Amino acid sequence: MGLPRVGTCEKPNEYARPGNVSTVQGDHEIHDEEEIMTTTERAPLTESVHETLRELIFSGELAPGTPLSVPALASKLNVSRTPVREAVQQLIYEGIAVHTRNAGAKVESLDADSLRAVFEVREVLDGLAAFSATTRATHDIVSQLNKMVEEQRELLDTAPDRRRDSALDLEFHNLIRETAANDPLRDALHRLDGQSHLFRTDMWGSDLNRRLAVAEHARIVSAIETGDAVAARAAASAHVAGLLVRTTRC
Repeated sequence: MGLPRVGTCEKPNEYARPGNVSTVQGDHEIHDEEEIMTTTERAPLTESVHETLRELIFSGELAPGTPLSVPALASKLNVSRTPVREAVQQLIYEGIAVHTRNAGAKVESLDADSLRAVFEVREVLDGLAAFSATTRATHDIVSQLNKMVEEQRELLDTAPDRRRDSALDLEFHNLIRETAANDPLRDALHRLDGQSHLFRTDMWGSDLNRRLAVAEHARIVSAIETGDAVAARAAASAHVAGLLVRTTRC
């Protein structure tokens, strides 16, 4: 890892890959075990760290503006620095985190106008995903969607859990997007969904908002189950529009 130039206040980029198998911390050389692993061997660990960080961000445990220090996160997650560094790079690519020249990476913060723009695009694309999924959904897919909604409905009688509830929401939408079988659509929604979840953490603490979201999910599944692609698109678009209202109201 390169050191800042003498006479400047530039912070070293802790997210860049080092040129050898060690990093420098103070006067001590720290060997990172993951550095000597092949990319193929390291990929599952990096993906696991990436998913964990997404969950922490979407649940609000890592709020917008929170620094994403590689050493601190590696210690918190009890892993070496390389998979954390690579996971943070993925978050930056997805627009969930941002890297600044002197402050390092941090969780992204969107202003109200940017947030509205994200939801406007999601409203169209999630509607398209639901439409396409309806034309391809098998009995097994419909059964899975119904089970997800039923699980969400049962959890309404329990105390809110932001991390759990946001994870279940993502699982529901991801199944619809996978069923749509449109890779560019899925990838675009993956990025947009990550950005929109940055501002939805407070929503999961509201009993009313949780109930509204589950009811909207049920309407989407009902339309998919009956094979009404137009109704599924309308229900999915209305759900995203409702999320925007509830998010900006929180």
